[in-house]
Amino acid sequence: MKSKIIFGFHAVTARLRQEASSIEEIYIDTERHDGRMKDLLHAAKFYNVRIIQADDARLSAMVGTRRHQGVVAKAGEISLARNLDELLDAIDGPPLLLVLDGVTDPHNLGACLRVADGAGAHAVIAPKDRAVGLNATASKVASGAADSMPYITVTNLARTLRELKERDIWLIGTADDAEQGLYAADFSGPAALVMGSEGEGLRRLTREACDVLVHIPMFGSVESLNVSVASGVCLYEGRRQRLAKAATAA
Repeated sequence: MKSKIIFGFHAVTARLRQEASSIEEIYIDTERHDGRMKDLLHAAKFYNVRIIQADDARLSAMVGTRRHQGVVAKAGEISLARNLDELLDAIDGPPLLLVLDGVTDPHNLGACLRVADGAGAHAVIAPKDRAVGLNATASKVASGAADSMPYITVTNLARTLRELKERDIWLIGTADDAEQGLYAADFSGPAALVMGSEGEGLRRLTREACDVLVHIPMFGSVESLNVSVASGVCLYEGRRQRLAKAATAA
């Protein structure tokens, strides 16, 4: 089983709670003796996970950054849906998906995974090319959501969007120049929110594949939001609509 690096308290603790058996070993900074480290060590002992003492230099070399918080783990992959058909066939109820068209910053990807998990989305979908992969930095920023939120990469995003439409999933794209506002969009049925890249927005083919384009109303002086913040705003509007529909039907 191929190992990957997970670092930071949130990411490592979340993996311990979700599937401790997948963690091979945890490396900890010998200089940290605070409450967070004691809690982590207690959890590792409870789940019988091997602890290895290390210094800051070794931890930094393992992850490529000093922002590891003194905690690095080697872990195997866990079982999440890895292809679109497997995912959609397993969903009970109307899907709520987040599609990212060319997000290249791992911090943004991690934050998108986190808000998608928080809003109860079923998966995040992204192209394999011209986009960041799910690396250690993205996993840390996701604060455990990388292990609970399926992240499905596809070879051809335009074709994937067509496949979603064939399954009657409504594609809601975001664009600053869209005439329709976010709150007029219908997320209550099967829906996929389609977000563009940090700088260029949606690519032409992606934009043309969407059933509707919406903009997020802006009431202050800034013109746009970070892609992860915008994803959170839109996904939670989708969740609000679904809760309202369920309450009405009850």
